[in-house]
Amino acid sequence: MKELRPTAVEDLQAAAPDIPLALTRAGVTGVQKAIRIEHEGRQKTIAAEISCTVDLDPSQKGVHMSRFTESFDEALFGEAIDEVVIGEAFLVETLAEHIARHILDRQRAVRAEVQIVARYPLERTTPVTGLRTQEMVSLIGIAAASPTRTRRVVGVEATGINACPCAQGLVRGRATERLLEAGFEEGEIERILELVPLATHNQRGRGTLYVGTEHAINAEQLVGIVERSMSSPVYELLKRPDELFVVEHAHLQPRFVEDSVRFALKDTLDRYPGLDDGDFLYSRQVNLETIHTHDVLAERSGTVGELRQELDGEVAGRHTELRDWLSA
Repeated sequence: MKELRPTAVEDLQAAAPDIPLALTRAGVTGVQKAIRIEHEGRQKTIAAEISCTVDLDPSQKGVHMSRFTESFDEALFGEAIDEVVIGEAFLVETLAEHIARHILDRQRAVRAEVQIVARYPLERTTPVTGLRTQEMVSLIGIAAASPTRTRRVVGVEATGINACPCAQGLVRGRATERLLEAGFEEGEIERILELVPLATHNQRGRGTLYVGTEHAINAEQLVGIVERSMSSPVYELLKRPDELFVVEHAHLQPRFVEDSVRFALKDTLDRYPGLDDGDFLYSRQVNLETIHTHDVLAERSGTVGELRQELDGEVAGRHTELRDWLSA
């Protein structure tokens, strides 16, 4: 019997595709890794999810997926990620930039994009009793690399609570009617309603904030901005005095989902006045409804210049999107 010998496998990915169309993204997503990151001079090893893609030329059939993943021992990208992720500690956005540059070289691509989402434990104390607790937030690093330049974004996602202003207004109106019927004067009613937090329905909110810039950005400060954009922060640990504080604080500062986005963007511009007009901001708020079966969201993206222009009273001609800014 004639012995079958292995033959060289054709590099199908480099062949011409049947349909010559470029692809906006091709790559892998959901890669789970343990990464080392640096924050305020301290290093931590934490879990992260990494997505890596390249722009695919219309003359190329596919990307070399084995160079993205560590499914096989010989995967080139797997070796690189051990060197980059395990061997050194970075800011999450710096790590994304490092990997994007490596992909650009390995895939011989015209553009590579990497996103890293890392779950980070944030130590804090409860608002009244001062007990130590730990909250999990997401640190997000995004980078896009081309042969001539690299752009990167640092971002966060954090949780809070929003108290609905609309329902609270309805409660206020009904309370006014009842107090009038009970014989209270209008001046007394106004004073009572100012002193007593009024009921409304609450929504757990998830706020996301991105900043694209070469300036140094403290991710923990971004978490604070996101939490302040909502009616109140939330805590994993709450004793009764802390619970009272959160509930009262939220009901005294009711906000719509749209309010949270606007507050986050304005607060970022105020905290980082040195941002260039060409830098990028993105804010997204999702509120998980309690009296509806749907959720609500709002978002806004744009360059710092576009946002400043609107805050000065002029309508911006466009809202720059993240991919447009990364590709500029």
